[in-house]
Amino acid sequence: MGQIMHSGIKGTSQDLGPNKSGFSSSIDKASPPPAPLEGVTIVDLSMGWAGPLATRNLADLGAKVIKVESCTRFDWFRSWEASQEWIDNNGAEKAHNFIYVNRQKLGVTIDFESKSGRDLLLKLVKGADAVVDNYPTGVLEKLNLDYHVMKKVKPDLVMLSMPAFGRTGPWAKFRAYGSTVEQAAGLPHLQGDEADPPTMLHVAFGDAISGLYGTAALLTALRHRQKTGIGQFVDLSQAECMLPHAVHGILCQSVNGHAPARQGNHASDYFVHQVFPCKGRDQWILIQIKSEAEWESVMDMMPALTPFSCLEPMERRAKFMEIEAAIGEWTSTRSAKDLMAALQAVRVPAAILNDVADLMEDPHLVSRGYMQFLSRAFVGEQPHPSAPWRLGDGPIRISSSAPTLGQHNQDILGGMLGLSNGQIASLSSDGIIGNKPRLA
Repeated sequence: MGQIMHSGIKGTSQDLGPNKSGFSSSIDKASPPPAPLEGVTIVDLSMGWAGPLATRNLADLGAKVIKVESCTRFDWFRSWEASQEWIDNNGAEKAHNFIYVNRQKLGVTIDFESKSGRDLLLKLVKGADAVVDNYPTGVLEKLNLDYHVMKKVKPDLVMLSMPAFGRTGPWAKFRAYGSTVEQAAGLPHLQGDEADPPTMLHVAFGDAISGLYGTAALLTALRHRQKTGIGQFVDLSQAECMLPHAVHGILCQSVNGHAPARQGNHASDYFVHQVFPCKGRDQWILIQIKSEAEWESVMDMMPALTPFSCLEPMERRAKFMEIEAAIGEWTSTRSAKDLMAALQAVRVPAAILNDVADLMEDPHLVSRGYMQFLSRAFVGEQPHPSAPWRLGDGPIRISSSAPTLGQHNQDILGGMLGLSNGQIASLSSDGIIGNKPRLA
């Protein structure tokens, strides 16, 4: 197992030059610093967003992540459903979501519902440091592939399991997606305006949050294993990962006996906390004014605030809707970018609302080399956002895009597990491995 923690590393940034989009990436290309998780091997049985995001973060940090799918039960981020036309058109290799969360990984196909495939998976686990899954509770147990079985072939194994509601309790076997756990954590009752029905975020927020918790849990368990030599099973409930985001509602209910009133974009401890329209089509700016100093800073800049200049702080908060309406009328005739710069110059928090095109051209992100472009079979060149942490002056290099289905079967089965070409050919003919989806 490799080093889990690494610090104080410096690298030299080099510009890879602009690509066809005009976006350039600045990364440590010539002599990248050593990866903190180099030498760590993770078997990734997860699908969708939460589990694959957790393992992708570790792959970015240098771990060898081996993604295991089968030709009939492939990652559903490739597609919810399969048809022969979709298979013939290589649809499994064109899903952007799949490509985004599975970069830097090796891909192998193993039908581990069969005995020979199960034995093959256990042989792979024997040489790994960790296994990750986000199956519903009971799935791996039915296949006789739960932690107790895997631990027999790898006594110091770390296993992270990420079911929606954890492995115990009356909801343990319920199936869910990111939006489901958002509901279960009560967030829709805390979001939106008071007069609206419960409001979802509609981005499967639970997946993204659970993926980050999964990364932290894996790093912690691997660190413990490095220090003690002891593996462990980590039971991570995706719904419980969401509960900290509802803590203000939980505390209000506990203290006051009722849930807090929903406030939309407004925040009760701010004088101004809202998104305002600006000049042009679909241009917006977020402005936050919390302190007296910030209020005074914008008085001369915004004549719209003059009628409220003599109000006491509590009176201002009580008239927040009138104040926000006046500000919105004033911002609607001004450039969002110019206004953001002017407000930030007087130390008032303000940010334009970027759309996707804005992000690709954002000068700050361009200067940091945030987007790295990689070419991938069937889709060509695509941007990849860099990992948010850095080991040197530039972003961590993204060396490979997501694997195509079964792309590394030969490397993993032949190279790592030592199977002969004949054995690999036999597995292929028996349908245990492959590189194209099949209809079940």
